[in-house]
Amino acid sequence: MTLVLALVALALVLPWGAAAAARRLAALLPPREACAALTGAALLLAGGTVAALIGLFHVPFLAALEQVPLPRAAAEWPATVPVAAAAGAALALQTVLVVRRWHEHRSVLARAWSATGDAVPDGDLLVVPGPDPQAFALPGWRGRSGRIVVTTGMIRALDPAEREVLFGHERAHLAGRHHLLSVTAYLAAAVHPALRSLRPALDLHLERWADETAASSVGNRRLAATAIARAALAAASTGQPGKGHGPLRSVGSGPVPQRVEALLRPAPVRPRARGAQAAAVGLATAVAVSAVLALGLAYGLHEYVEFTARALLSG
Repeated sequence: MTLVLALVALALVLPWGAAAAARRLAALLPPREACAALTGAALLLAGGTVAALIGLFHVPFLAALEQVPLPRAAAEWPATVPVAAAAGAALALQTVLVVRRWHEHRSVLARAWSATGDAVPDGDLLVVPGPDPQAFALPGWRGRSGRIVVTTGMIRALDPAEREVLFGHERAHLAGRHHLLSVTAYLAAAVHPALRSLRPALDLHLERWADETAASSVGNRRLAATAIARAALAAASTGQPGKGHGPLRSVGSGPVPQRVEALLRPAPVRPRARGAQAAAVGLATAVAVSAVLALGLAYGLHEYVEFTARALLSG
């Protein structure tokens, strides 16, 4: 049983190293590929953590299926009950956090649509009256297509060319379904604390993805950088926290100076450097090991219960 405990400990510790490898890899990739790496890592590592906890939690139930009395199972492995109870408590807490975060995600969408749903957009663009410069991508809701919401204050803050950059940025969020990637990382962070570090990195690369798409649509990276900086400064001048964490993606979210600096450089390309290859190998290895550990844990627990049942029958 010591081996099983070692597998569990390793499965629960591994996401710390895997998250660091995912962030390193994302920093070396173009924004779109970086978002895929971060979201995939968050989802797979969260799944491995849940699998490990379920494996521990269901030991008493396995014993019951094999007709092994719980006292006998506890005698063979004294930690059976406390470890199963701890795993069950962790799973219950994770469930509560995930459900709460999913409800928050849906509530934000519902409130945003309630506030703007009756207005008639011009295509996918909805301009709402208001002095505060704000703009965000509002994902689809209950059969209705997504739209870009922009205040008249933001329209006045930008010239026509800069507005095209803003619209292209927000359309990229809608087309790429960035809110789904964001909520995936948000829910995964409720499963394991190591995965919380992936969300800020994902937020940055989602904005970089939209920035690059907007720059490509207007064919002028310097114009895109200027428009992003001006829109972000205008939104920040209201003193209101910028949207961007969750379903509503905003041009002013993330580290804007870093985004502007990236736009002033040549367009990113897929790297072939050894650093990127090493980070990719490290991340793939960590995720693969996590999956193997989950399978090994399930097998080890099964063998443990079988051994206990045989010992009971022979005794």
